[in-house]
This record gives sequence, structure tokens and C-alpha cells, in this order.
Amino acid sequence: MKQCDNLKDNLAFCTCTYEPCERKGKCCECLRYHQKSKELPACFFPKEVEKTYDRSLRRFLQCYKGSEVYKSRIMRLPDNFTSS
Repeated sequence: MKQCDNLKDNLAFCTCTYEPCERKGKCCECLRYHQKSKELPACFFPKEVEKTYDRSLRRFLQCYKGSEVYKSRIMRLPDNFTSS
């Protein structure tokens, strides 16, 4: 895979606590990896939830349901991100 030009900047904001993760700071790879499992990356979740490694869409919606982000529909998921 192509080297990420933004790796250094991305690592400063990466909230993933999964230590053997080889995709830290490589946002494009991370998104593709989690999309295959109908999940979202760590950076979409609050710190306390991220540590549980439950990256499911269901958990994401539980975290933000009722929030202003959810109500205003600023965060729209692609059609292929369906909850099981």
C-alpha cells in the first residue's frame, strides 16, 4: 500500500488503544478495514467506549443517539454501513 503522507499528523489524533494495530495513523486503511466488518474506527467513539473495542454501528448510535450531532444528521453513514 502507498505510504501515507499524513501519517505523522494522523498519529497525533489517533485514539486507537489496540496495541498490535498496524493501521494506526493510516486513516484510509483503517476505514477500509473496519468497513469490511460493518464497524467504525476508534476515533468515532468516546474514550471510555473505545477501550471496550466494540466498534459496531449499534454501539456508535447508542453513544450519540439524542445528541446534537445525531439530531442534526451532520454525521451521515454511507448506505453500505448498515447495522446487523
